[in-house]
Amino acid sequence: MSNMKATRDAYGEVLAELGAENGNIVVLDADLSGSTKTAVFGKRFPERFFNMGIAEANMIGTAAGLAAAGKIPFVSTFAIFAAGRAWEQIRQSVAYPKANVKIVPTHGGITVGEDGGSHQSVEDIAIMRAIPNMTVIVPADAAETRKAIRAVAAHKGPVYVRLGRNKVPAIFPDDCYFEIGKGCEVLHGTDMTFVTTGLMTGQAVKAAELLKKEGISARIVHIATVKPLDQEIILKAAGETGAIVTAEEHSIIGGLGGAVAELLAENLPTPLKRVGIRDRFGTSGKAEELLKYFGLTAEDLSEAAREVLARK
Repeated sequence: MSNMKATRDAYGEVLAELGAENGNIVVLDADLSGSTKTAVFGKRFPERFFNMGIAEANMIGTAAGLAAAGKIPFVSTFAIFAAGRAWEQIRQSVAYPKANVKIVPTHGGITVGEDGGSHQSVEDIAIMRAIPNMTVIVPADAAETRKAIRAVAAHKGPVYVRLGRNKVPAIFPDDCYFEIGKGCEVLHGTDMTFVTTGLMTGQAVKAAELLKKEGISARIVHIATVKPLDQEIILKAAGETGAIVTAEEHSIIGGLGGAVAELLAENLPTPLKRVGIRDRFGTSGKAEELLKYFGLTAEDLSEAAREVLARK
């Protein structure tokens, strides 16, 4: 897990590759292309790149129009603006008519860092998950991001892909398998299961190593597609290990933790602990400090694992 790369960097690269392969792919950005890495595409295909300025609602409406005309628009800005400022346009112009628009924001979660609570989107997964027809994806690392963006380009319909700002460790090999709507077992274990998404999968890998020293066998189920949720892999893990800890860089309300809690409550009640932001806004600080401050470290996950094991 040594080679570090930001998911947004992988996005910029694969988007430019896709642009060369498919002339229908167009990219729209809200004056943040240097940060979202869509500038890589913009340099190569200036005639298919549109800087819409700081007008996110207009950008989504334009993307919907381009989709209606047969183009495959990728739309990027920061997660807080994509999910927040443009929510109504996403609902009415993209999701309602099932427009083939790919919304790929970067700078999701608290690891945005020093920009602080106003710019740290901790509720975007919940907001997007609640919209009918919307697919929601949160990749764990650069390799999975590349595969996810390719899958999204081939998929018909609205998709929200949440990417991050900071470099994250590699979890998956470059040739990893990715399918929309399918979770994957990163580590097999028998005592309890971490169900994770985004960069928290990397923290779970570290937590599993800590628990192993205590003789606890932890399973890790990585859920890249938060919606539609892979119910089968989660229910199987709940049935076989009898204890679940969810982990996400997002509010525990309405995100992965909420989705898993809903699934287990209706189908297979299981001791569960949700690790995430506990109903509060982010704050300014360095990414690593913030993960510690909000209780999202491998140590916090290990503690949550002991807690659910005690309730088995």
